[in-house]
Amino acid sequence: MYQKKKRGYKPWIVMAAVLCFMVWLFYALGNILTPFIVAAVLAYVLNPLVEWLQRKRFKRGIASMMVMILALLVLFALLLIIVPMLIAQVGNLIDRLPQIVDFLQNVLLPWLNRVGGDFIDIDNESIVAWLQSHMGELSNTLKTVMSTVMKQSGNVVAGLTNLMLLPFLLYYFLLDWKRWSYGINALVPRRFIDGYTRITSNMDRVLGEFLRGQLMVMLIMGLIYGIGLMLVGLDSGFAIGMIAGILVFVPYLGAFTGLLLATIAAVLQFPSWTGVLMVWGVFGIGQFLESFFITPKIVGDRIGLSPFWVIFALMAFGQLMGFVGMLIGLPLAAVTLVLVREGVAAYFDSRFYKHK
Repeated sequence: MYQKKKRGYKPWIVMAAVLCFMVWLFYALGNILTPFIVAAVLAYVLNPLVEWLQRKRFKRGIASMMVMILALLVLFALLLIIVPMLIAQVGNLIDRLPQIVDFLQNVLLPWLNRVGGDFIDIDNESIVAWLQSHMGELSNTLKTVMSTVMKQSGNVVAGLTNLMLLPFLLYYFLLDWKRWSYGINALVPRRFIDGYTRITSNMDRVLGEFLRGQLMVMLIMGLIYGIGLMLVGLDSGFAIGMIAGILVFVPYLGAFTGLLLATIAAVLQFPSWTGVLMVWGVFGIGQFLESFFITPKIVGDRIGLSPFWVIFALMAFGQLMGFVGMLIGLPLAAVTLVLVREGVAAYFDSRFYKHK
């Protein structure tokens, strides 16, 4: 009688070893791999646009070049808008240090004493005297820090010259994406091709919906926060709003960071609490729209990546592999989600589960 040959553990051991080696390689070559990973993520997100242009009878090379130029123009435009605004805001903060001390002395500390009553005993004169005595030192420290940051930013820019490769890498990723996909598909043993096709299709759906949807949410929320803060008259409001929108991919971090920066700027700029309340209103409306309309409509609940797992993936892979880990944390979390679903489905369909 023919007996079915049991599949050994050797293939699984080899796969685990390859996976461990890949993780170690990402960790060891993190700085070198950064522009390649950035280009790969952008190419994955932008590849459907290249294919759409191909359907419009553009050649693959021309379509890839057009999409690459468009993506880089958008990125550089955002940098040219946001960075000068932030530098101006930091300079404004340094110039208004005396106003901050006056606000603490005449507004905040008296208010805390009135609210705290007997429970909080604040010595206004001692605190104000300390602030005034250290104001010059604090101002000089901030200026020194800014000077150091600017000098270090030159080193950072020199270190990021590798990103000059980004246009070329992005172009070749877009150009060869379909060929590489076919090549990997051809390497898969034919007895595994059905499972491979099903799993990779699910991964592509999850990753595509999450990454492209999240990028759209980031852009929309950046415009909502930025335009809203501009309308209330906040200096550098558009830059702060765009930063809040970019950080939306980490749940609540974007809104919290943007609210903190905007509140500090509003306290320094507006003479009354009305301006601060308007800034808070912008973020309240934005958070409401994001939570109940924008994110559910664009990304939806079909992906299954809860905020808990998003935060955990970003922190875990960021700790393990730095900036590269932050880049690949969410894609790996989505891939893991698909593999877990496949494992659970195989478990429920197994004899071990069904046998009574």
